[in-house]
Amino acid sequence: MSRPASEFDAGINASTAWTEHLERGASFHQTLSDDEDSELEREHGRPARALYDFDGKPEFRELSLTAGDELTIIKELQEGWSLANCAGEVGLVPKSYYIFTAEFKSSPSTISHSRQRTITDSEDVTPRTSPRNTPPPLMPQATGDWIHFPNFRQSLLGGKSLNRFSSFVTTGAEDWVLNGSEEIPQEAFSHSRDHSRAQPDEDDNGEEEEEQDDAIARERAAFEATRHFVEAGPSWKSKLPPFRVLVHTPEKRTNALTGAYTIYHVTSLFYPERADDDHAPPAPPTRVTVHRRFSHFVFLHTALSRRLPGIALPPLPEKQYAGRFSQEFVEARRGDLERYLGRIVRHPVARYAEVVTFFLSCESEQEWRRLVPQHMNLPPAGPSFYARVFHPAFNVDADEARLAIERFDAHTHAVKKSVQHLRSSFGKFRTARAEMSVAQRLMSYSFLSLVTATPVAKASPTPDEEFEEEEDLYPVVGKKGAVNTHGAWCWRENCEECLRLTKNMQHMAEAMHDVASMHERNARDAALAAHESLKDVAHPDALYAPVMETHRAALSRYQDASSSHPDEDVAARCETVLNTTMAEFETYHAQKVEDFERLATQHLDAEIALYEGAAARLRQAREAFDYADPADDSRPREPSKIERELPEPRLRVDPPLTMPCPHVFDSAPMRPVSVAIQEGVGLLMSGAGRASVFGKFW
Repeated sequence: MSRPASEFDAGINASTAWTEHLERGASFHQTLSDDEDSELEREHGRPARALYDFDGKPEFRELSLTAGDELTIIKELQEGWSLANCAGEVGLVPKSYYIFTAEFKSSPSTISHSRQRTITDSEDVTPRTSPRNTPPPLMPQATGDWIHFPNFRQSLLGGKSLNRFSSFVTTGAEDWVLNGSEEIPQEAFSHSRDHSRAQPDEDDNGEEEEEQDDAIARERAAFEATRHFVEAGPSWKSKLPPFRVLVHTPEKRTNALTGAYTIYHVTSLFYPERADDDHAPPAPPTRVTVHRRFSHFVFLHTALSRRLPGIALPPLPEKQYAGRFSQEFVEARRGDLERYLGRIVRHPVARYAEVVTFFLSCESEQEWRRLVPQHMNLPPAGPSFYARVFHPAFNVDADEARLAIERFDAHTHAVKKSVQHLRSSFGKFRTARAEMSVAQRLMSYSFLSLVTATPVAKASPTPDEEFEEEEDLYPVVGKKGAVNTHGAWCWRENCEECLRLTKNMQHMAEAMHDVASMHERNARDAALAAHESLKDVAHPDALYAPVMETHRAALSRYQDASSSHPDEDVAARCETVLNTTMAEFETYHAQKVEDFERLATQHLDAEIALYEGAAARLRQAREAFDYADPADDSRPREPSKIERELPEPRLRVDPPLTMPCPHVFDSAPMRPVSVAIQEGVGLLMSGAGRASVFGKFW
């Protein structure tokens, strides 16, 4: 790559006399020490002059030069480029396109002006070592993201991001990085009410002092709840042992003003700590139960989002207006709310929040109505959240932080796809298990029909099933000859062998019918619970997308503050944000291990319980063939409990299986706008029981 030659003589093609003058003057400049010279260059730069024309590219921050332009070289960079100032504009220029003129002071006094002109215009006396007018080839310019001088964001936006809707901005991380935040001293916070209250009289019974002490203790606890500590890892330091929350016993209630609504019982279980050598039975947990409706959960989520902007909060289930009192929806909503609270109380920072304690412990309706506005009127934490995050100093490595976000992003996307596939497979698995119950129930009906000579009615789910029977399977003659008077599957009377065989096969049919019921119950209950629980681990990429966005922005600012224009304060505040985001990554890691271990063990336990129950029931029917009871063999056969179902067998999954409600981040299919407009216009322009005449045009 080369530039066109210039006709301008920049002073290099000078006479030999001028070259000798430079050699003689060199000894004078060598009297300056290296330290003085380098210090002067750092403060003011080194003067230089352009040798050739250079057409720079503004998008790469290159300066355009004309041969002879005066330059100030600010810094020589790598790969053949320098940072220069030309006429007040700063940019990049190739090193080979200029020459330093620090020694280019003035011409010798012995040389006249005419002599200089003559020598300058003469090409015959040009030294053989002088450069020609052909510019040298350029080295590729690779300075990265313009890190060596102020960028657009720094120069025009004051360091702020152009995207004002990014999580880095909305969480207050940008404000914290640029400006910091003053943390309120604990003493001022704790005793703010202490100086505003009058001192109690000497004859007071001490109630005011107790109230004042309680108020101070509550304020200190509230202040301590806003202080968050990051340990080595980085990971959040837990200040409160984990506990369990149950959402149960939903009830429908009616209010004259607000109408009908559903109340959920929320019970917190606090387990006492046990010593390692304590072999005594565990003490029962402490229980605290409150009543909450869905709007109360909305309040909790809103308050947490305002006070804890730097953590990844689980999504709250969406509000539903149609069918919200159906049993299936209420149960699904109960499970979603329990998983939401479970995720909150498992977070080492969120479970210590004052609003969480208030939500789980306030039992008085009057106290609830009084304190909710106070929580909602608190300003968003913003940068003050990061101001109260304490972490080890200088514990961030830019390369490790970059590698962490790349791998975490890739991992969460992979988990999202795999979990979505698992959710789909689980739905098919439940459907297949329900169909298996139908097949096993059909087998039980068929065995029972065989020994009782009672035909199974045609109730197959599909007409092409192999077990569909012909109408003349059993003759109209009835059971005479097929079974005897004792109900034995034999044409002979008083046949004990056939009577025993008939009873044993009846027990087998009943066992198979019970196994079929076990499969159906598993598909409706245990497998449904596991299917619902998969929503708790779905879409980690969307859940942690704001945290990852904040991490990338803070990492970029950290690199800027550490390399191009070092700013220790900004770099330190970026470290705080990066410690917060990486602590969130570690929280996801710990919860992921717990969640998938719980999902796997619960599914295995349910499968073991199903197959153990089925095996025990089938084993019981099998043992009847090996051990005969003479007293029972002489008694006539009693009708089976499922024999009455043979005329109307249950060969369909009825009612259909309940599927989990969609996850908040699940993509719901949307109707095209044209279809919605067509339906809306059709409703407006059509009469009762008659289509609109304009319908075909839509």
